Amino acid sequence: MIIIITPPEMFSGELTVPGDKSITHRALLLGAISRGITEVSGFLDADDIRSTIQCLRSLGVRITMRAGKLLITGHGMKLRKPLKELDAGNSGTTARLLLGILAGQPFQSILTGDHSLKKRPMKRVVEPLQKMGASFEDDLDKLPLTVTGGNLAPIEYKTPRASAQIKSALLLAGLYADGETIVEEPYPSRNHTELMLEQFGAEIETEECRVILKGKPTLKGKQVTVPGDISAAAFIMVAAAIIPGSEVLIRNVGINPLRSGIIDVLTNMGANLEIRDESIWGKEPVTDIVIRGGKELKGVTVGGEMIPRLIDEIPALAVAAAVARGKTVINDADELRVKESDRISVLAEQFKKLGAKITEKEDGMIVEGGTGLTGTDVDSCGDHRLAMALAVAGLVAEGETAVKNAEVINVSFPGFMSALRSLIMK
Repeated sequence: MIIIITPPEMFSGELTVPGDKSITHRALLLGAISRGITEVSGFLDADDIRSTIQCLRSLGVRITMRAGKLLITGHGMKLRKPLKELDAGNSGTTARLLLGILAGQPFQSILTGDHSLKKRPMKRVVEPLQKMGASFEDDLDKLPLTVTGGNLAPIEYKTPRASAQIKSALLLAGLYADGETIVEEPYPSRNHTELMLEQFGAEIETEECRVILKGKPTLKGKQVTVPGDISAAAFIMVAAAIIPGSEVLIRNVGINPLRSGIIDVLTNMGANLEIRDESIWGKEPVTDIVIRGGKELKGVTVGGEMIPRLIDEIPALAVAAAVARGKTVINDADELRVKESDRISVLAEQFKKLGAKITEKEDGMIVEGGTGLTGTDVDSCGDHRLAMALAVAGLVAEGETAVKNAEVINVSFPGFMSALRSLIMK
């Protein structure tokens, strides 16, 4: 699929973005290993979530949809041995978090994924799970992986990087171990798993960068309302910030403080951004966001503990940086090289086609803003977030921009182009 973008005369309106992908994954996984029914409203209906649903169904979990809600009939902590390989598709969250649950199951299973996911590193999760007692076969750093679980021991583990996927996998495995599992990170990563574990009945404690989980809880199904995904909203926010005269209201966006770095950085760049009507859904803060265009953005330096708070939003941030006055420097973001694509390399390559001045660094990039963008043919290279970033860049590029292989947007934001079109006025 190719999408064609031209600069709009006006960009304004009101919308909601799809449900948070991270929270939807976790609601499904915890609902599957709980007792009773978990009811999930506002969930993301996208390819990555369908991968999680299909894997859980293969493990014996009943998942149905009724009146726009997902109903998960919990299987308790013990799932059913699958009759075939579990396919995580393109979803790294599905693969790594599911490994934590499979590590606690008293059977052997095989986890695989699509061509892209098979290239992404898994050893960061596999090695600590081995220390807990799970057994793995095949190449320990790549899918497919054969997992034999059961008889886990608790672990105290310092992660080499701030990663919610590593932390979550170990906490999910820790549910099956007697005693306390402790995970410590260099910086706090997103804490959706901890918040939801507590909501489902687990005993969990957070001390700065340490999370302590008491094993063998009885989890009980809950009602979960999923807020709008700030990673999806980021692309709309950046579009509104860089188009003069725009005004966009995005309703019910999750602004978990460990996920909302994009708001802080855009504000530091000078964006006209307003938070309205904050509330709490479950344990997650939710708000309406208003973004107005017209203010000149300025370059910033981003790194350190800010990176885990906006790692998925860096492609959107790169668009703002390309338009901003001055230099934007992104440090400490080497994790971008092992996403759905090497996001540092591919982003630099594709943005240069539009006329952006971007220099790759091993752990990030330097963007010299304010040079002006020119529409041309660009390619997502199979990465959903790069496809959306290129589409947003096309809104301020002179002439026509064609984004090839844009169907990958369905991984996280089905209806993205419809949402953009609803705000574009000619």
